[in-house]
Amino acid sequence: MHVTVFGATGAIGRLTVAELLERGHQVTAYARNPQKIPATWGDRVRVVIGEMSDQAAIDTAVAGADAVVSALGPSMDRKATGTPLVSGTGHVLAAMKRHNVRRYVGHATPAILDPREKPTPVTRLIAFMPRTFMRRAYDEITGMSDQIKNSGLDWTIVRFIAPKNTPKQARVRAGFFGTDKLGFAVSRADIAAFTAAQIDDDTYVGRAPVISN
Repeated sequence: MHVTVFGATGAIGRLTVAELLERGHQVTAYARNPQKIPATWGDRVRVVIGEMSDQAAIDTAVAGADAVVSALGPSMDRKATGTPLVSGTGHVLAAMKRHNVRRYVGHATPAILDPREKPTPVTRLIAFMPRTFMRRAYDEITGMSDQIKNSGLDWTIVRFIAPKNTPKQARVRAGFFGTDKLGFAVSRADIAAFTAAQIDDDTYVGRAPVISN
């Protein structure tokens, strides 16, 4: 399959691109800064450079894709302003609909609830902290996720709490708060592997599973 990855040069994005390549997919990487393109990609990855406000570049990146992955997440910089990823996600979803691309896999935290999940002490805490202390980032992640869930596309939102720079672990738990036993920490390598696996797996279509180690 041909997969377009947004946020492809970030910590999880790079690992996701590598996982997709290892699984035999063709990859288009959308990136803002050409200097962050890994030399190891060589000619194996088609690269499109643009901002998340560049509708034409986003359209070019999505054209010909079978699926889209977004490894984008809000900036934690307290000096950051606005919610560019909300409008940017809107541009991505619009391009997908123009090109009849149905599959979307994105990322979020448990501040975003799964459609069939009820709030728990953990989800309340995870939502309270950013809502109180990082309101801009909270508004951005909720704004992105609301659009995705209401898009009518075949979406999956992979949620996680505490990503770590550790190798893949022997066990990855996936499920939903209130019904499954889940932890907090998870390796970025496992997030990337789980994300890549969703491209051709319909288990969590229309769902937002939490993963942890």
